[in-house]
Amino acid sequence: MTSTGFTKHAQDGKARSGVIQTPRGDIRTPAFMPVGTAATVKAMMPESVASTGADILLGNTYHLMLRPTAERVAALGGLHKFMNWDRPILTDSGGFQVMSLAGLRKLTERGVTFKSHIDGSKHEITPERSMEIQELLGSDIVMCFDECPALPADCDRIAESMRLSMRWAKRSREAFGDRPGHMLFGIQQGGLEQDFRQESAEALREIGFDGYAVGGLAVGEGQQAMFSTLDFATDMLPEDKPRYLMGVGKPDDIVGAVARGIDMMDCVLPSRSGRTGQVFTRMGVLNIKNARHMDDPRPLDENCSCPACQNYSRAYLHHVFRSQEIISSMLLTWHNLQYYQDIMAGMREAIAAGRFTQWQADFHAGREQGDIDPL
Repeated sequence: MTSTGFTKHAQDGKARSGVIQTPRGDIRTPAFMPVGTAATVKAMMPESVASTGADILLGNTYHLMLRPTAERVAALGGLHKFMNWDRPILTDSGGFQVMSLAGLRKLTERGVTFKSHIDGSKHEITPERSMEIQELLGSDIVMCFDECPALPADCDRIAESMRLSMRWAKRSREAFGDRPGHMLFGIQQGGLEQDFRQESAEALREIGFDGYAVGGLAVGEGQQAMFSTLDFATDMLPEDKPRYLMGVGKPDDIVGAVARGIDMMDCVLPSRSGRTGQVFTRMGVLNIKNARHMDDPRPLDENCSCPACQNYSRAYLHHVFRSQEIISSMLLTWHNLQYYQDIMAGMREAIAAGRFTQWQADFHAGREQGDIDPL
């Protein structure tokens, strides 16, 4: 069996490119992970997701434990077989989803009890149960169970939450045990506070993990605050392990995060936006439902290799979106995921060539120029 690990191939400023090795294949970094919440990237076939250049997907512990249940997925051969995806999968711990249920949950030292958003049934997630669920799912990268307060929050709340997460990280590590071929990532917490982030990073390093995530950002604090925090947060994490920024983000968030030393990201944005008619391109963001596209025979982006751009006009995409045809979600999601993977490939290439600063300038200039003029 191939062992797991991380090899850094190049660095340009703080931006790094490399490879995370797993038995199910290499993950080229910087990596963007499309989100397959309920064992599917919405509106996409797994082979279509792979064709965009995605090396890894994210699955969701909270949603899968409720439906169809982790035990059922395990009985059916594990998540990879269940959803027909043979490349690596990272599962989140369920902590973030439980946080967003604030009204339906009860938090104690032991863990979180909550009511299902599906049928109101009562459940509990502890660090031990989160590790058990993720083992049943069979994911390649497992996340510690943590608690993440929504920002803004007062300092006492952030400190208390971070210290609870560090105690849970230790319990997650113990419950994970020794699983060759699988990796466990710890999650740094501490809001926007440098001293709390430092305390959290030291606690995680002492426990020892295969990778380290920066958690508790992209929860309402704004891009400037997120970047200011990343300016110091990534430096606190080990150089020789992958660094994962959870739940980010917009294209310029992603580029800014890589510039600050982040290796992995995930976000529902490209797929969710595809379903609502929002399209990301090198020239910025466009809305396919706008009337200006109604008679436009041109592609969304003439330099994009996705089927939406290669085979269909803006006029057609406008029509199927307005008609609420399913093909609209399929094509626009495919395009957005392709664009995100093209950004990642562009950054990997630029970092390797030592011209990341120039690449960044070109990226921002292209997006500032705006969409092509209407006909």
